[in-house]
Amino acid sequence: MIRMNKFIVSFFMMTLVAGLLLFAAPSTTKSLSVEAQQSYYMRRVVRNGRVRYVRVAKPSYYRRHRNRINMAVGTGGGALIGGLLGGGKGALIGAGVGAGSSALYTYKFNKKKRRYVKVRRY
Repeated sequence: MIRMNKFIVSFFMMTLVAGLLLFAAPSTTKSLSVEAQQSYYMRRVVRNGRVRYVRVAKPSYYRRHRNRINMAVGTGGGALIGGLLGGGKGALIGAGVGAGSSALYTYKFNKKKRRYVKVRRY
């Protein structure tokens, strides 16, 4: 009976969280303020050394927050697998292992930094 109550309460909580995501999603109607945020100006240095500001499109949400998203997914995945295999203590250990492995992947193996190469034409 106690397990059934825990299941019902956890199912109810997950349903509430899923329902809140509907309100957190951005609206599909475009207002004036939303259109103004779709692009911004980027500083470009031209060949002769002058600085120009070029209007470019705003990067995607994933591109702007790549490291945070990868860390969260790795930690959550590790906690899920650890929880399935070892219960509560396994979830804690799995979260630690997932965070460490996702940090290793994000910051060491798959860096996404822009590389600037000076091209010399002789």
